[in-house]
Parts: sequence; structure tokens; C-alpha cells
Amino acid sequence: MKLTYKDSGVDVTRGYEEVQLIKRMVESTHNDQVLTGLGGFAGLMALDLEGMEEPVLVSGTDGVGTKLLIAQDLDRHDTLGVDLVAMCVNDVLCQGAQPLFFLDYIATGQLIPEKMSAIVAGVVEGCRQSGSALLGGETAEMPDVYDEDTYDLAGFSVGIVDRSQIITGQAIEAGDVAIALKSSGIHSNGLSLARKALEVNGISYQDHLEGDEQSIGEILLTPTKIYVEEIQGLLKAVKVKGISHITGGGLYENIPRILPEGLGLKIHWPQEKVSSIFQKIQSLGNVETKEMFRTFNMGIGMVVFVSQDELEVACQVLEDLGGDYEVLGAVEDSFEGVEVTW
Repeated sequence: MKLTYKDSGVDVTRGYEEVQLIKRMVESTHNDQVLTGLGGFAGLMALDLEGMEEPVLVSGTDGVGTKLLIAQDLDRHDTLGVDLVAMCVNDVLCQGAQPLFFLDYIATGQLIPEKMSAIVAGVVEGCRQSGSALLGGETAEMPDVYDEDTYDLAGFSVGIVDRSQIITGQAIEAGDVAIALKSSGIHSNGLSLARKALEVNGISYQDHLEGDEQSIGEILLTPTKIYVEEIQGLLKAVKVKGISHITGGGLYENIPRILPEGLGLKIHWPQEKVSSIFQKIQSLGNVETKEMFRTFNMGIGMVVFVSQDELEVACQVLEDLGGDYEVLGAVEDSFEGVEVTW
């Protein structure tokens, strides 16, 4: 018996079909700095260093967690790519970097070109929103590792910043003001707890909760917001002292990552400012409030720190950009960390 690669579960012709489906989409994210098209062994990008004295590359990598399971259950795959780009790019933004390019990795049990194309379409949309070139990627068909209908995603973002403009949070001092850039929903963290709250109540992703036009699955699949426009606008207008991306660990863990020792921030985030999706998860799962703020973004996707003197200008920039924001309060030196009241 003569075995072929296809006999082992890997059909390379489906990979060729996928490339043809995504080729134009991927190339739509390219600019004059991109030197290679789709299909090479590696992607090439020429750096535009005009105006930079000491350029530094900034990188970030991430996935989308168990949000994948909701997409696979609903057989909807066109939004996860936006989440993938957002989770990486928003981290890169925290250092003050301008995103340059993105790479994706998709691993699946069976390569179905149309499904993979839908996933890449989301990645392309995320790259467009972030101003990143989709420089390359990989789709791996691994039938012995993944079930036929299962896949996983990972992404990698690279940006650039002048060394003198790197944001670390160390410039934050007492009296500086924190501004919340609101989230588009649950984003890509805390989905395991959200899924468990639905499971224990016998609620499927196709069900509609009271007052919702969309199914609960569709609400949970709302793509993660990409904050490039708001952050780049602020960087041009004011001195941004610190940026925190509110991901896993919520407000309690992510804000202290950039606060200098001895400083703290008190946040009053009343219930009426919190999207109903979080309130419903809390009610269904009987989740304590502190656990909610330690798990979810609770409606706050990014927190930006500026001096009190520049607050008015920062708010005007966000107004002009149509950004959804809220002033959280001032940094204090009377305690350390974050305190949240509901």
C-alpha cells in the first residue's frame, strides 16, 4: 500500500485553495513599505525612519481564548480575526508605538478553505483598523491534534517608537488624571467565566436574554475594539504618561502594572455605566462584584494617564475623534494600587 499525505488527513490542495481565496484580501492591507506579496517564505517590510532619532521595535503576541468555542458553536468565523489583531495591537499601543505589521497562525483539524478565508477576513479587517500590514501567516492542518471542526488562533504584532517617546508609566505622578476609553463589550477575556454562567443556567449561545435583540452568542462575539486612532491622536496632542490595556485580570491587575510604586487610583464606576452583558453575567453566575472587576474589563478597554494641565486638550481630541471615554479620577499618593467602587 502506498500512502499519501492526504491519506494521513492532510490535503495540501485545500491549502492552495485557501491562498487563492485570501490573496487579494491580504494584499489590500499592504502599503509601499511592504516588499513581498503573499506566498513567499517570509514577509519583508522596509522601515520608514524619517523623523526618528533612535527607533525601537515593539512586539506583542496573543490569542483570543475560549471566544473560539462560541464562534465554532455558532459557525460564525468572520469576527475572531479582529479580536486577534486587537489583543496584540492594543498591547503594542501601551508603549506608545505605531503598529507596522501583523502575522497570524491558524491551526485546525481539517482545512476548509471557506472557513479559513472567513477567519482571515477578520484579521484583514483588524489590520485595516489598526493600520497594520498583514505581512504573512500560516495555516496548519493537524488532524491528530485538533478535531475536524476545531481550530486555534495566534497572532503577532510589531510596531515602532522613538526611544525617547517610549511610554512606561514611570512618568505618572500624584495629581495626574486617568481617562477610560470604553470597550465595545466583553472583548476577549473572561469568556470562560461567562460561558460557565450560561452553562449552569442551561442557556445556549442561540438564546436571547431579556431585552436583547441579538442572541447571547452574538453579543459575546462582538469584536474587541482597536484603539489606534484614539491613542495616536492623543500622542500627537499631549504627553501621555501611561497606558493600560484592560485584559485578563481586569482593572485590579492591569492598572497597577504601569503605576509607579507608592501611587494608587480610586475608581468609582457606577452600575449604570456598565454594559448590560456584564450585569447579566454577574446575575446568572452569582458572581461577586470584585470578581467581576478582576475578570472582565467591565466596559473599560484602555486607561490613559495625562497631567491635569492637559486633560482638557486630551478630552477635546477624543471628542473630535468620536471616542467614547470617561474621566476616572486623579492618581493619589495616599495608597498603592487600585480601589474600585461599584
